Amino acid sequence: MKLDFYNYSIDGLKQLLVNSGFKAYNADQLFKWVYEMNITKAEEMTNISKDLRTFVEENFDFSSLELVTKQESSSGTNKFLFKLKDGIIIESVLMEHDYGLSLCVTSQAGCSMGCSFCASGLINKQRDLTTAELVNQIISVQKINSVKISHIVVMGTGEPFDNYDNVMNFIRVINYKHGLQIGSRHITVSTCGIVPKIYDFAKEEIKANLAISLHAPNNELRNRLMKINKVYPIHDVIEASKDYFEITKRRVTFEYILLKGVNDEIHHANELSDLIRGINCYVNLIPYNPVNEFGYEKTDERRAVKFYQQLIKRGINVTLRKEMGSDIDAACGQLRLKNLK
Repeated sequence: MKLDFYNYSIDGLKQLLVNSGFKAYNADQLFKWVYEMNITKAEEMTNISKDLRTFVEENFDFSSLELVTKQESSSGTNKFLFKLKDGIIIESVLMEHDYGLSLCVTSQAGCSMGCSFCASGLINKQRDLTTAELVNQIISVQKINSVKISHIVVMGTGEPFDNYDNVMNFIRVINYKHGLQIGSRHITVSTCGIVPKIYDFAKEEIKANLAISLHAPNNELRNRLMKINKVYPIHDVIEASKDYFEITKRRVTFEYILLKGVNDEIHHANELSDLIRGINCYVNLIPYNPVNEFGYEKTDERRAVKFYQQLIKRGINVTLRKEMGSDIDAACGQLRLKNLK
């Protein structure tokens, strides 16, 4: 069986080539051909030796993901369903912003975190995605839409820190100067709060952005909404986020889905502002995207604006996210392969 080229970071490829009798610098040559010039046919890689061309042809697989379907939202958001080699279906979501094109990448087939409002948790985790399957989401979408993606958010199906090693290797590939060349400030990884991995993430050489799914201002409410809080309580998450900022000097994003009558009262806004006061962060308020199997309702716009204004009044940096893709089940918390059910 051939090796998937997209599984290799530059260091991993150097090691493989040196162990196979080639030079370390050959890895950079291959990265340039594949990622900068989109050349995957060995015979077209004209500045490498015949022996290396033969090695590439005999040992590497460069296949893309198989597109099952593509849907376009009225907001311009695109949702892609891809089939992996073992038949598993995953989703990726392309969003257009004023600062560029952002791809929401899936890190696992299914999710085991069990957040009580998220459709992705309705599909039990089948397995982690490989580095290649993560990288190939970007490559495939760029080919299909003939675009250059500038921003990556690892916020699709799955918990990225539950697939930590592959996600970090993915970041090394896409951030590398001869890889996909996506800057660390344009890469965001979202976690529901796996505290030990937040500390590990802060120490990574590539300082990507951190988003934490908070969704409640206290343990009692967060326990109801997110099972992970019973393992890593909210104040442990807050302490880990402080450590991340101290090491990286990167502002933390706290994601907060507004659920009608559950976590959207003014006293919740006050409690949230007290909890995160003094942290270099901002809060991303997210309108809830209803899921039929759950009993939660979307906070109305007036109530959402009042919550937003209360946080501003109390000195918290906050945004109220624009809805994108809810009409094709591509919005936050809706990824679930619904049309295949």
